[in-house]
Amino acid sequence: MQQSLWCVVALGLTAHAGLAAEGPTAEISNGLVRAKLHLPDGRTGFYRGTRFDWSGVISDLQYSGHNYYPQWFDRMDPKVRDFVYEGAAIAASPCTAVTGPAEEFRTPLGYDEAKPGGTFVKIGVGVLRKTEAAAYDSFHLYGIVDGGKWTVNKTGSSVEFVQRLADPATGYGYVYRKTVSLTKGQPQMVLSHSLKNTGRAAIRSAVYNHNFLYLDRRPPGPDFVVRFPFEVKTPQVPPMAEVRGNEVRYTKVLAGEEHVQMPVSGYGPEAKDYDIRVENQAAGAGVRITGDRPIARIYLWSIRAPLSVEPYVKVDIEPGAEFTWKIVYDYYTIPAGGR
Repeated sequence: MQQSLWCVVALGLTAHAGLAAEGPTAEISNGLVRAKLHLPDGRTGFYRGTRFDWSGVISDLQYSGHNYYPQWFDRMDPKVRDFVYEGAAIAASPCTAVTGPAEEFRTPLGYDEAKPGGTFVKIGVGVLRKTEAAAYDSFHLYGIVDGGKWTVNKTGSSVEFVQRLADPATGYGYVYRKTVSLTKGQPQMVLSHSLKNTGRAAIRSAVYNHNFLYLDRRPPGPDFVVRFPFEVKTPQVPPMAEVRGNEVRYTKVLAGEEHVQMPVSGYGPEAKDYDIRVENQAAGAGVRITGDRPIARIYLWSIRAPLSVEPYVKVDIEPGAEFTWKIVYDYYTIPAGGR
């Protein structure tokens, strides 16, 4: 299936206020894990913002009776910059209204060099129009000049996304490939990536996974534990959280507009430190997230809905070169009362 995705204006999302449109989807299963993915589409796709990579957006992943990535916001509102609380509801902006292990290439390509009206590139999104001389704002909905060409290939247990893009004005070009696959006979999901630089300019950025974990729609609280393979260091432990060696725990259930946000350090220069567990002892379920590249940065972001651990990987690709990385998700259950 091939789709040419581009538009000159900012996606016409004002026509889609309220619940996010369903758009095209694909479902995969390996008999243990079942997942539903939104497919990239510039006209009817679930996600058409200019912040997150359009590929591999997972709206539902079920294992052993648990749902790991249900939608954490209640509606999408083009008037919102990031997200806002509306009593018991949460409204998210077009750039934030995404679900699952959503990825973002944090540094856009060529933004600082572009003049207002010129173009720059956001990997996984497309060629975007710079609107003013202000600094880049990931929450701003930029106009998409060229969304490149997406190819989607599906099997019963995997979906491969390929985006080919070239911007002659900036010299950036790439072939970006992401495959979401469920491992045979295991409660495991693998995100395999490759990014080939087909342009004349070097690609230098960082990619992170926001990991919008919203396990069984349980808000972060004392039943959750986030565990790292190293002693956690942070400049300041936020209220409603505590650090115990290699663990971050919550001292109360987050409610209202409460949040826990903190940078996490203590990791070393080797990929073995990309090994994160998030468990809910009351639910009896957890997930282990491992990567095959060293961590460049980690941030913990949580509100009364998702609990997001965000590991970053550095991307530095010369013209003609290719960079690969992999993230593995192992889903599991734990005995009542925890480990």
